[in-house]
Amino acid sequence: MAVNINTVYQTVLYVLNKEQRGYITPAEFNSLAAQVQDEIFQSYFPDGNQVNRLNQNNSQNDTEFFNIFKDISYKLYPFEKEASFTYNVANSGWIYAGTGTVFKLGDITSTYTTSPNYNSITQLASKSDYNKITRSKLTAPTKQYPLCFTTTTTTPVAPATTNQLLIKVSPQPNSLSINCLFKPSQPSWSFTVGTLGQYLYDSSNSVDFELDIAEQTDIVINILKYCGIIIRDPQIIQAAAQEAQQVEMNEKS
Repeated sequence: MAVNINTVYQTVLYVLNKEQRGYITPAEFNSLAAQVQDEIFQSYFPDGNQVNRLNQNNSQNDTEFFNIFKDISYKLYPFEKEASFTYNVANSGWIYAGTGTVFKLGDITSTYTTSPNYNSITQLASKSDYNKITRSKLTAPTKQYPLCFTTTTTTPVAPATTNQLLIKVSPQPNSLSINCLFKPSQPSWSFTVGTLGQYLYDSSNSVDFELDIAEQTDIVINILKYCGIIIRDPQIIQAAAQEAQQVEMNEKS
């Protein structure tokens, strides 16, 4: 379940206005919302590694609803999906032309439809290793054991207007699919202007946070921390930082 952006915005405004500490515009809020969502999303990976070390030492709770590693993994599930890549002749490689931004690559599957058929897990290598391996007759990739490396396109490819992730595979498959982790969509609090010049929430054009509902408190606290910088109120920064630290300690203890 996603976090409603209007709930977060109204909470932030309430805290700021409670003691007349200042005001934050929708544009400023949207910038901070995107920054905070990205920070929380990025934090899942070092946090997951830390908890995984506890698992290896058998010091992690493994009950059904109190397993921190499983909870972190659960928060990432909405961003994980199987993506089909399209072959781009101009760049001699495979690109993802769908919506969303690919953040990490998981299992790469190359499909060969000429007899015999293969659906082969493809090893990802550096470009240097790829060049060395493919040039050797002894280690050359096969349809059963294909090899690939990643780079970027040299020219923009529709629908994007900037360079895209490009994957080159040897031997060339008939299709390529990858289990990818995508970045969350950028949140946006959209509005219309009322008769008195006030901002009115426009739910149809707004974009909610894609993070799990459990992150709502952290989102509010971290946005407030940045708000304190914008309106130059060190008390807000200090209070929000202390609260964020306490929440983090509770989650990891």
